[in-house]
Amino acid sequence: MSVALVTGSGGLIGSEAVRHFAGLGLDVVGIDNDMRQEFFGAEASTAWNVRRLTDELGSAYSHHSIDIRDRDTLAKLFARYGRDIAVVIHTAAQPSHDWAVRDPFTDFDVNAVGTLNVLQNVREHCIEAPVIHCSTNKVYGDRPNSLPYVELETRWEIEPGHPYERGIREDMSIDSSLHSIFGASKVAADVMVQEYGRYFDMRTACFRGGTLTGPAHSATELHGFLGYVMRANMERRTYKIYGWQGKQVRDAIHSSDVVSAFEAFFRNPRSAAVYNLGGGRHSNTSMREAISLAEQITGQEMISEYVEANRVGDHKWWIGSNEAFQADYPDWKQVYDVPMIMREIHEANVDKWVPGA
Repeated sequence: MSVALVTGSGGLIGSEAVRHFAGLGLDVVGIDNDMRQEFFGAEASTAWNVRRLTDELGSAYSHHSIDIRDRDTLAKLFARYGRDIAVVIHTAAQPSHDWAVRDPFTDFDVNAVGTLNVLQNVREHCIEAPVIHCSTNKVYGDRPNSLPYVELETRWEIEPGHPYERGIREDMSIDSSLHSIFGASKVAADVMVQEYGRYFDMRTACFRGGTLTGPAHSATELHGFLGYVMRANMERRTYKIYGWQGKQVRDAIHSSDVVSAFEAFFRNPRSAAVYNLGGGRHSNTSMREAISLAEQITGQEMISEYVEANRVGDHKWWIGSNEAFQADYPDWKQVYDVPMIMREIHEANVDKWVPGA
């Protein structure tokens, strides 16, 4: 028996990983206690996604409602499967800047200590299994805001000819910048994943995602950019634009493209690898452009409100470079761009995201 163990299995990337690795013939063990509902309320619950996975995959999927902070229960599960665990995909996290500042202890315990718990269990029970960790571009803090930008009609753009014109690389420093409480807890997790790779010669990868997105997102105001843009438009909510004239830029990568990158690493793992992984120049948008696209897709004007102050630690512009990953895994290809992603999100939720829902 070969097992893929997925934490955060009800979430966007976790559920995509469950389906993908089950499709490769692995038995999938999922860990998710629906803390997303605790973080963001009932509309963000992942319970619907867990039910769908269970229905679709049957005996190929085993779900466990375990808190990754619970060391004893987590250890029992790892011990149960032991060296049958062929890969660990760690997506469970508290993902919001705004939420983290309300409860720094929970944020750090989930993001940093939870990651340590996973790593130590891999070391003790299945040390040969590659560990794939969902990190974030927020490990760079607000350093991207120090880059030289020019203001265009609908977006900010990096100065032509800059070394990062094709995308920000992993050589950007994570030091001497404002990270937010969330960013700091994710830095701790990121560095610990690298350290277990180097110190214990484990096969680990940190994937520093930009905007990870897709139709399986339980989109809410504090987390899930493109999904929430579509949801706000479809449900006739007021969408709040925080600072930067609404011209802040994000690259966006579909969960399917993310998980195909995970498979590439699983098949040919390295030790202490670090990769930026996002939409890059292939798939990116400003907030204004995303709102305009949502309006085109639905035929409805967005109800919006502009808030002058940007979110603390937010990026004015983020387009990451996938060059390092593509150099190591040249067969990996992106499929989705922003219009494809937003149309798919709309189609998947057209009967669910309705006014008054």
